Amino acid sequence: MELPEVAVEELKENPFIVAQQQCDDCADIRNVDPGVREIIREPMQETHVSIPVRMDDGSIRVFKGFRVIHSTALGPAKGGIRFHPDETADTVRALAAWMTWKCSLLELPLGGGKGGVICNPKEMSAGELERLSRGYVDRVWQVIGPDKDIPAPDVYTNPQIMAWMMDQYSKIAGKNQFGVITGKPLRIGGSSGRHDATARGGLYVLREAARNCRLNLRGATLAIQGFGNAGSYVASLARELFGCCVVAVSDSRGAVYNSIGLDPQLLGEHKRVTGSVVDYPGTERISQAELLELDVDVLCPCSLENVITAGNASKIRAGIVAEFANGPTTPEADSILYDKGVHLLPDFLCNAGGVTVSYFEMVQNMNMFYWEEKEIHARLDKKMTAAYDSVLDISREYKVNMRRAAYIVAVRRVAEAMQLRGWV
Repeated sequence: MELPEVAVEELKENPFIVAQQQCDDCADIRNVDPGVREIIREPMQETHVSIPVRMDDGSIRVFKGFRVIHSTALGPAKGGIRFHPDETADTVRALAAWMTWKCSLLELPLGGGKGGVICNPKEMSAGELERLSRGYVDRVWQVIGPDKDIPAPDVYTNPQIMAWMMDQYSKIAGKNQFGVITGKPLRIGGSSGRHDATARGGLYVLREAARNCRLNLRGATLAIQGFGNAGSYVASLARELFGCCVVAVSDSRGAVYNSIGLDPQLLGEHKRVTGSVVDYPGTERISQAELLELDVDVLCPCSLENVITAGNASKIRAGIVAEFANGPTTPEADSILYDKGVHLLPDFLCNAGGVTVSYFEMVQNMNMFYWEEKEIHARLDKKMTAAYDSVLDISREYKVNMRRAAYIVAVRRVAEAMQLRGWV
């Protein structure tokens, strides 16, 4: 099936069309069964809800929310919940699809789901966020569950929000249901190692990529676009684990640069006090665009979608691009980077550490037995390394970029499950 003709600008603004295009590219290379292709291009199920919340001033606001299941061919759906003012149904659809491929690539017995609420958490009190979190569960509880669809934290959600959601679901079910949500606080069924899992898992992949590219990570320069949860852990762990030198970071207010390196811990403290990395002492303020185009060894997009496009891909000077964010690179940019010789680590490989440790959390909840953090790290390392190796092998075999290779691996596994189940 051909993708409808869409202007480049529209592709940039619609991540779901990007996700479909990426999937179609893989299907063309692998000659995927037409029935499989038809099914995997669209979500299996969507739930759109309106959530009334009493605000602190006594007024009622109605928030729009979503929960999308893309596929359950390999197992129950799994995916985070975003609270974001720019959330859209198409963004959630794309993220649910990417979760399908992420779980498949890591050989997790899970499918892809995603949720979101259109709101600005930065403008809400803790009480308002709790009422919104519980209200969301009140609206979607029938479509989620430990053996149906298991949410987790994502952009602007956190363990406390997951705790409220789990508690609300447990009240509706009439019993404790710790397994309905992952990313919970440790005291109520959370897993050790979950807080930095996305960053740590991606850095294990980066380690393998550096070996393949013959790059010594000790002293290697990193630019990090997005200094939120993932980006801040990438910065601190890259320095701690491998001795990398973080020379630039950004957040929603701007970017800062220092050629001799930044101290991630002090930078994080500066952001906690001031609300931004901007004006961190001893740095030069640069634009987001300039950060992406810096002459560094590794560029780490850690924020939102579509930051590397056909318009700036030719200006990227990093040898490795590690996508800790979901969908930061458009299909046109992929081709440009590949032709330039950039070794790109695609999002649903690079940032799969979060869902992998979430899966570990599910296993621990089911068994009511919890692993030590050292064991979590070892299991995560093994999973991420195996996934990178499988993608690299396919990239070389088919002479395609790493994203297409990752899709080939992931789609093949989902297609096989669908055929074994008699769906096609």
